[in-house]
Amino acid sequence: MQTGDVLELEVSGVAHGGVFVSRHGESGLVVFTPDALPGERIRARVTDVRRSFARAETLDVLDASEDRIPHVWREADVSRPPAARPGGADFGHVALAAQRELKRRVIEEAFDRFAGGAVSTLVEPAGSDETADGTRWRTRVGLHVDADGRVGPFAARSHDVIDVADYPLATAEVADAALALGREQPGRIDLVQPADGRVRILRRPDARARRRERSEVVTERVADRAFRVDAGGFWQVHRGAATVLDAAVRDALASLPVEPGAHHLDLYGGVGLFSAALAGHGEKARVTTVESASTATRHARENLADLPVRAVTARVERFVAGLEPDDDLTRGIALLDPPRAGAGERVVHAIAQLSPRAVVYVACDPVALARDVGIFRRFGYDIDVLRAFDLFPNSHHVEAVAVLSIS
Repeated sequence: MQTGDVLELEVSGVAHGGVFVSRHGESGLVVFTPDALPGERIRARVTDVRRSFARAETLDVLDASEDRIPHVWREADVSRPPAARPGGADFGHVALAAQRELKRRVIEEAFDRFAGGAVSTLVEPAGSDETADGTRWRTRVGLHVDADGRVGPFAARSHDVIDVADYPLATAEVADAALALGREQPGRIDLVQPADGRVRILRRPDARARRRERSEVVTERVADRAFRVDAGGFWQVHRGAATVLDAAVRDALASLPVEPGAHHLDLYGGVGLFSAALAGHGEKARVTTVESASTATRHARENLADLPVRAVTARVERFVAGLEPDDDLTRGIALLDPPRAGAGERVVHAIAQLSPRAVVYVACDPVALARDVGIFRRFGYDIDVLRAFDLFPNSHHVEAVAVLSIS
């Protein structure tokens, strides 16, 4: 097998990252292809060959799965040339219920492979306001501007900007604002629609073009609390995600007994979303929220000024390594919401040394979660509850909330 070969493949499974699994009969290599489904027979062109696997791009579907639908993003349909398909909606050709089943399989297989033991879960929908086809949920969209000033998404697995006629995962207002853009300076453009409904356009030209604009501060709302956040800072992209995750964390905390005077940790705390929930968990409870971005920490102080929360700007791995175990931390909860790469062994080891009563882990990557749970298991913690949420319909991404305690 070599790059450029065109193969007929029988697709047998799904892998993390929005790709599907086949095995090439002659070489025995595993082949990963996007735009396919288990049970399908496809024609694919090889794009990369390694020692133990290959990558290919789907050209045609010869025998289609009953779960295949017309792609929700017309330009990303398999009928288009691979180089002209935009990225970002890699499950858009799959019926919504089947997408969630694929995500469940990815989570459970990740635990089998990386966590040292099985886990069972379901992938729950994001909320009652979801559209029937899982579109119009993105309140934040990042676009790119090429050297000719053309604005659009990158083609899947490339850095080529391509033209599209719609952005179906974006809210209608964000999509309209994106399509109204003309020629721009090379770089990136972010479109943000916070709780007030007005779309902000954040231009981030290449450094050599001119200085970047200062980001506006916007307000997001979860339940009865307002959260100030930089328009260009981190906030969940699904319009209902912050509310769903806040409710899931509060449900998790409600199942965990706590003694008076507990000291809770909110690690990778951002602007303080989960600190608000932790601050109400237990009589005389206090919270330390830790975030490396100083702007987010400043907003957390403002957002939680009425609560017993201390906001610290620090790298989480350095902060937790510097803590000494004490009774208040042992009575408390360690909540972590790490980036896609996960917390890693250094952070997990430091948390385990503090012996918190329980760990609540909010994860945006199932493999990273499984790896970290495998480390926690070495220190005597294990999964009590695992809930998964489909906060990124029509993409392979999935969010999870896990509760771990000493087994």
